[in-house]
Amino acid sequence: MYDLIGTFIFFFAVIDPIGTIPVFIAVTSRYEARVKRRIAIRAAAISAVLLTFFVVVGELILTALDIPLAAFEIAGGIVLFIFALSMIFGESKPEAELKLADSERDTAIFPLAVPSIASPGAMLAAVLLTENNRFNLWEQTQTTLIMYLVLLVTLALMLAASWIHRFIGTSGASIISRVMGMILASVAVTAVLAGITEYFSL
Repeated sequence: MYDLIGTFIFFFAVIDPIGTIPVFIAVTSRYEARVKRRIAIRAAAISAVLLTFFVVVGELILTALDIPLAAFEIAGGIVLFIFALSMIFGESKPEAELKLADSERDTAIFPLAVPSIASPGAMLAAVLLTENNRFNLWEQTQTTLIMYLVLLVTLALMLAASWIHRFIGTSGASIISRVMGMILASVAVTAVLAGITEYFSL
């Protein structure tokens, strides 16, 4: 049976809506409320377009390059694991991406849409969770809808960012980001093991 909850948790971990809050507050601090809302909506929309692109053509690109999905799943799992380790042991998502905020004017695109929301991990997840050999069209549609749901959660949290940040603080966001890193590390190991199993069963 298709795991809706597991898919939601997976996307929630790689997109990390909570970790986006401090980034959003930092890069929009000089704007008035109306502009902040416009930036949040634009960032979410750009992220949705990017991730949808990977859902639709990600596997086609792999096929064109003659890369087995099992190999991509193993590579993706390794990258996700490294990404998770950086969330757990290194700088947390808010700390790392706040450093990018001062170097770019178009804050809706960078660092909000990429790499904060549509992170490399989210792009990999969009491909891995919509493989044609593993999931039928209805399951892929469900995955895409769940991805959009997480993006809507991210948008809602950005619109309520000031209030939420006062409640949990930067330290709270950092702790949640590290917990998501632990979940993501477990998912990454599972992806590697599944890829190895699939590759040697070919």
